[in-house]
Amino acid sequence: MEKRNIAIIYLITLVAVMGVASITPAFPSIREHFNISASQVTLLITVFTFPGIFLAPVVGLLADRWGRKTILLPSLFLFGIAGAACFFTNKWEILLLLRFFQGIGSAALGSLNVTLIGDLFSGQKRSAIMGYNASVLSVGTAAYPAVGGALAMAGWQFPFLLPLLAIPTGLLIIFYLKNPEPKEPQTIGSYLKRTWKNINKKTVWGLFIINVLLFFILYGAYLSYFPQLMVERLGATDFQIGLFMSGFSVVTAITSSQLKVINRYLKPKKQLTISFILYFVSMILLSFSGNWWLLIIPLITFGMGHGMLIPGIQTLLVGFAPLNERAGFMSINGMVLRLGQTLGPLFIGVFYAIGGTGVAFLGGALVAVAMIFISIFMVKL
Repeated sequence: MEKRNIAIIYLITLVAVMGVASITPAFPSIREHFNISASQVTLLITVFTFPGIFLAPVVGLLADRWGRKTILLPSLFLFGIAGAACFFTNKWEILLLLRFFQGIGSAALGSLNVTLIGDLFSGQKRSAIMGYNASVLSVGTAAYPAVGGALAMAGWQFPFLLPLLAIPTGLLIIFYLKNPEPKEPQTIGSYLKRTWKNINKKTVWGLFIINVLLFFILYGAYLSYFPQLMVERLGATDFQIGLFMSGFSVVTAITSSQLKVINRYLKPKKQLTISFILYFVSMILLSFSGNWWLLIIPLITFGMGHGMLIPGIQTLLVGFAPLNERAGFMSINGMVLRLGQTLGPLFIGVFYAIGGTGVAFLGGALVAVAMIFISIFMVKL
């Protein structure tokens, strides 16, 4: 039963990261088809992530009161149906609207998968499973750009068929997921008071801010402007963009899978610091890289930093809340992530408007520096 539960959690994770990673290699083709700018095409990310800013805390509260499955099932079905519907539209405004509804379905997925790990495991096993889950996440973000890029060769709309995989995942949850559910729901007032008590700690706020800035780099700089960099400097095709982006995710997956070993030698605070430095190095190198080989080094450093940071922060955060408030607590983190995903492309877009892709990645480097200072002054581990 344990292996079956883990497999279902990993499937939820694969669906959760599908919404952006699978379509970014098609951005150049989408731009050409709809005759829009590089900044406009990033709206496909912004409208997708925006609903989660407001819905994540709500679905977390409902998951703590009604149960994890009750929220996961409609979320997965909406994600799959709205995402696949994007394939059939030829109007830019309708495409954005469908992405918005797909984002509503996605709002719960990225927090409830981690919540389930917290519910089912504890101690070193929780840390190990969290690392493996981050590896699965990275395998997804490695595979989706390559698959999305290959599908985009048939037409810009074909990557939008991938969300249909969310529907069989929902069916597996109905029949096979065996997880503990919160018992005897608290009153709303008591629940909110206890959740706030778990959140209102300097270290937790520091980790939340770092999560926002992390997605400024990932969604704002890397996912939004790395494809544009490859087109401008190397004349890359959609498939080549997807293949190269997959390389970053492979490095992330390998690093995350070794979290158990990394924990033996590096304390959590040191892991954070090393990750921020690796982010900074990768952003600086990407701002100046102009050939295929020079892109390899920043993708490796970025992947290593990302592979340590994501599972490390998730493991730290999930330990701050007990079962009855865990979904709500992690959904606040989900809201924080969505905030970073939504504002990141807009923030880095300002740097892009100033000086193109090179300056956009310098903006990412500044964000990495900010993460170092937040860690120093707010995170006490």
